[in-house]
Amino acid sequence: MTETSRPRTSTRDPAELGRRLEQWLGGKLSGAALSELGVPESNGMSSETVLFEVAWSEGVAGHDDGRGRRSRRCAARLSPDPAAVPVFPVYDLEKQFRVMRLVSARSPVPVPETFWYEPDPAPLGTPFFVMERVDGQVPPDVMPYPFGSWLSEASPEDQRRLQDAAVRTMAAIHRADVGPDDTAFLELDHPGATALRRHVAETAAYYEWVVADGARSPLIERSFAWLEDHWPAEESPPAISWGDARIGNMMFRHFEPVAVLDWEMAATGPPEIDIGWMAYLHRFLDDIAVDAGLPGMPGFMRLGDVASTYETATGRAPRDLDFYTLYAALRHAVVMSRVARRQVLFGEIVQPEDPDDMIMHRATLEQMLDGAYWSRF
Repeated sequence: MTETSRPRTSTRDPAELGRRLEQWLGGKLSGAALSELGVPESNGMSSETVLFEVAWSEGVAGHDDGRGRRSRRCAARLSPDPAAVPVFPVYDLEKQFRVMRLVSARSPVPVPETFWYEPDPAPLGTPFFVMERVDGQVPPDVMPYPFGSWLSEASPEDQRRLQDAAVRTMAAIHRADVGPDDTAFLELDHPGATALRRHVAETAAYYEWVVADGARSPLIERSFAWLEDHWPAEESPPAISWGDARIGNMMFRHFEPVAVLDWEMAATGPPEIDIGWMAYLHRFLDDIAVDAGLPGMPGFMRLGDVASTYETATGRAPRDLDFYTLYAALRHAVVMSRVARRQVLFGEIVQPEDPDDMIMHRATLEQMLDGAYWSRF
């Protein structure tokens, strides 16, 4: 998630979690012992990540320390703690595990190697999977990278190098060598004759879950109506949609991607869903910086540049990006509304009188609906 402050994300005890994880790993690796257990600073309010190193005594690939012990640096991905009031109603760890393996096997996309999926909640209190830990730099959300970071302080050439590499990597996900049978598990179970229709229906169902407390958002509902009025005349063929397609979910070395992370929103859909999300999520963070009186990064992730790089990578020009960027802003508005409700519950903010004030980027979404936003750039 993207916020300027870090709300509560978990109530789990790290020491107890490490003890139980070590015990579980002992059933997979002889003499398994954990060390360097920690939680990344960027740990979000969705699935929870735990970092650790495991050492063991026998025969699976890893680094041999010369004493018959091997070790490997890993990350465990857990469904969120129910006591932390999760952002989403369902967390399908098996789907994440499967899509990571599929994309890794059928494309050149750098996806961390996946080791084990555990569906039984008994060992850790929730399902989880274990994957390779990759080292690299992540454009931070807190504080947002346009506020001053290794990325905002890089040269324009290196910023463009990272931007183009990120877009090409996203395009490679969409071009993965898969067929309908391979991606059937990613199909959304909602009514609709097309993948886009089902995707929007999924977002609408999520919105209804968020506003079950009765505080409905006129702005979000106006945005859904706008989508209906501006529906693409011809939808692009569906592909694997990463879902949370943004540079904050990538690791980089020397401004090139070395890992694509956070697959919990993966589905099938037109590639433009990811293109619009990647371009808009930069604008969301950059607008926060500009509103704070900073210069931001106005030349970075411009929609036309993203579309041009994508067309060069795939040979196909993205279509209807006004629709898909507004859809991105709408999806993010529902998420932000849920995040604000969590903050109210935990006493981090005061409940606003106007439900639309729960949307951090309210002004942006209003300007997009009025056709006055993108002309600024």
